[in-house]
Amino acid sequence: MTAVNETRKSGARARSHARRLAMQALYQWQLTGDKVKDITLQFLDLADIARADPDYFRTLLHECTAHEKDLTAMLHEYLDRPEDQLDPVERAILLIGLYELQHRLDVPYRVVINEGIELTKKFGGEEGFKYVNAVLDKAAARLRTVEYTAARQRASH
Repeated sequence: MTAVNETRKSGARARSHARRLAMQALYQWQLTGDKVKDITLQFLDLADIARADPDYFRTLLHECTAHEKDLTAMLHEYLDRPEDQLDPVERAILLIGLYELQHRLDVPYRVVINEGIELTKKFGGEEGFKYVNAVLDKAAARLRTVEYTAARQRASH
């Protein structure tokens, strides 16, 4: 493996870990109502932060909470049940996924979906990953139409 590929892999792992910590921080924020600033400081003090991209963690947590109303309104377009029936872990994962699909065009939509699925498998309900996959796939089809369509066309050839 080349040094460039190794650097990309370690950067991807650091972002994956940042997503995991952001999901946990969003979960805490939803349940406690603690200030984002306090939660951020708490998580940045964790030894685990050394494995993560701390800037990406901060971005996800701060942007998802700052735009929570807009992300939640968007989420309603893709849900087949009332929002209050969503598991808080899955809701946090979906907020991160929607934020990335809408605002982080540097992250391929397939990565966003896969990361959401993996987080849900680890922290969500037993079959929750299927629901997260379906919701993020619908969102990707609408928010990343060109990228989504091109990937589907490549897959069918």
